[in-house]
Parts: sequence; structure tokens; C-alpha cells
Amino acid sequence: MYTNFMNDKKFMEIALKQAKVAFGKGEVPVGAVVVYENKIISMACNGVEERKDATCHAELMAIRRAALFLKRWRLTGCTLYTSLEPCVMCAGAIILSRVDRLVYGAKDLRHGGDGSLISLMREKHPIHKVEITSGVCDEESAKLLREFFYERRKEKDLRRIGDISGGKIDEDCGKDSS
Repeated sequence: MYTNFMNDKKFMEIALKQAKVAFGKGEVPVGAVVVYENKIISMACNGVEERKDATCHAELMAIRRAALFLKRWRLTGCTLYTSLEPCVMCAGAIILSRVDRLVYGAKDLRHGGDGSLISLMREKHPIHKVEITSGVCDEESAKLLREFFYERRKEKDLRRIGDISGGKIDEDCGKDSS
């Protein structure tokens, strides 16, 4: 169990590095890593904005790359590490691609497929069951997401202020008029 925890933490830290790459590109900071026989065979970060494709989640991209690497779509023997609880779309792909184990960090209260929104991952499936470990490096993942959305709200507020003022910010605004 201790060895699993140490490996989980090590691989999750790599997924978090991918999430930071996404952050730097203006993407929602989610990173994913697929491990087979204790070796990383693929990794990815969100690419939705860059590719203008809502299916370019880190988990799906990492699954696709792992399938190409192994030259098979069944990812039995693989563990997927992702910094955020997979959404329903990604949860379905994890089950259908036969990933043996899922390890994730923070909960996704808006879209989570492992109980935060809907409990797809834990439903009895006739063909495949995914072993799940949650909460690994969850605080670091949640902090990165909070920072990202805080920055996005600031940018949005600045754009809105620019729109209201016709693109010009009144330099006298806020000064004492006495």
C-alpha cells in the first residue's frame, strides 16, 4: 500500500506538471498520465481552446496516445493519473478503453463522473470495473484550478470595464474630488 501511495504521488506530480503546461496555454489546468508496467507511456494536458475541440480533454488525449503506443485500444494493465476527477465524457472513455485503474486529484463538482455530479465510474458495468483512488495531491490540483479561474475572472472583469468605458479607463476615477 505504501509503495502504491509513493508511486501514485510521483505520477500525479507529473500529471500536475502537465496541468501547469495547460495553465500556461490558457487552458483549464488539467493534466493526465498513463502508466503501463510502472512506466509512463503517454501524457497530455487539456487542449480544448488550442484545438477548438471540446473533446480534447487531457484524459482523452492521454488515452489516445497510450492506445497508439501500445498498438491496441484495450488499455488493460494501465493506470490513468489525472489531476481532476474525470468528467462524464472522460469517465465513459476510461471504462470503454478498459483502463484498469484511475487515480485522480481534486473533485470536479460541476462535471465529475465519479460521484461529484454523477456516479458513472462506480456503476456496475457488465464488462469492466475500474479500480479508483481519489484525492492524491488534491490540494495542489484544487489550488491550481482556483488560481486559473481567479485569473480568468480578473481578465473578464477588465474586458468588461474596457467595454463600458469604450476601451478607455478614466484615470481620475477613484480620486478624491475635494
